[in-house]
Amino acid sequence: MFHGFSGFFKKSNKDLRKKIYFTLMCLGIFCLGTTITIPWASAVYEELGFLEIFNVMSGGGLSNFSIFALGVSPYITASIITEILQMDIIPYFKDLKEQGYTGRQKINKITRYLGIAIAFLQAYALTAFYMKGLDAMGIIKTTLVMVAGTSFCMWMGDQITTKGIGNGQSMLIMAGIIQSMPNIFRGAFASLVLGEFTKPVGITLFCLFVLVYIIVIVGIIWVQLAERRIPIQYSNRTTSAYGATTNYLPLKINSASVIPVIFASIVTTIPSTIVTLIGKQNAIDFVNKYIYYTSNTGFILYLLLIIVFAYFYTFLVMNPDEMSKNLNNNGGYIPGVRPGSDTSKYISNSLSKLTLVGALFLVVLAGLPILLSKITSLPSYVTIGGTGILIVVGVAIETYKQIESSLVSRSYASKRKRLK
Repeated sequence: MFHGFSGFFKKSNKDLRKKIYFTLMCLGIFCLGTTITIPWASAVYEELGFLEIFNVMSGGGLSNFSIFALGVSPYITASIITEILQMDIIPYFKDLKEQGYTGRQKINKITRYLGIAIAFLQAYALTAFYMKGLDAMGIIKTTLVMVAGTSFCMWMGDQITTKGIGNGQSMLIMAGIIQSMPNIFRGAFASLVLGEFTKPVGITLFCLFVLVYIIVIVGIIWVQLAERRIPIQYSNRTTSAYGATTNYLPLKINSASVIPVIFASIVTTIPSTIVTLIGKQNAIDFVNKYIYYTSNTGFILYLLLIIVFAYFYTFLVMNPDEMSKNLNNNGGYIPGVRPGSDTSKYISNSLSKLTLVGALFLVVLAGLPILLSKITSLPSYVTIGGTGILIVVGVAIETYKQIESSLVSRSYASKRKRLK
């Protein structure tokens, strides 16, 4: 597995080491910025609701009202919006998608501007809602500082992508989540070992907590790497030809990643935010008792919405009709399946079964933290599972593959030079 890393410290890989050091420097700046609170703002001590996931992504910067309070979450939101708009919803975005490199450049530019606009709206709403003691000028200043922080994070993410090891925005999110993880184990240790339990029982429970945490991480790695490979043949190629390789159409178990959990969190907690703004106590009690995801009925609704959004987003991004059309245009076909509608149905059935497994996996992952808080006396920030680990593992796997492939390709290139 670590074959390519054996030559990491070779002189020929000096430029790669510089990229890694540059990436670590940028991540350090990001982590430092999440600890710097805006001078005239104060920390948030109440529930953040559906914004909790963005607080985790920013390394706790949102609850501290730091200069990087929003992190790159507005950019991620803008990316999701532009990605959905490319799915034949707005013809202009679909045309840009089909223009190749030039179209991607325009989409990236639109995404950045949209991200800054979303950052302004989010920063203003958060400041006005949580910082009720600020006057109008204080709200504007706080909003501008938060937007400037998000803009700097977006720029830093681009620098990591171009001058570092890549995946800049994802690396910043991963750094924010990892930054908040030590608090989880520190809180678990304080509650279990130093809390109400006896020392032997507390140590046993803490070891069990760590073991379950590791099992969850291993399970996430397995699901993230698992895929179904549908064999593909091409009419202009033959598998019996010398040097021919088998082609596959890979379908991941969890194609939607964390998007269904984010959508479900927003849907189940927006009513709570609205009734809180209105101030009607009866409405607040009703929403908290039946709709908010910490209640029993709200918890069931939350899990069902994750399954619904998993199917919705997966089939929106991976359109079986479009995949069948692309295969047909390239002269490809699935052995034993007729091209056209039959291929589309075959892909759709396979994708539907895989999505069910992926959705149930997301249900378990998203439900674990809520169940843990219900059945134990651990602090609310001490969780097992959750979307944060899924994001960290996904980014870590992708980064590992990029670095390993770069090292392996360099190793082969140096061997070819020696043979010459």
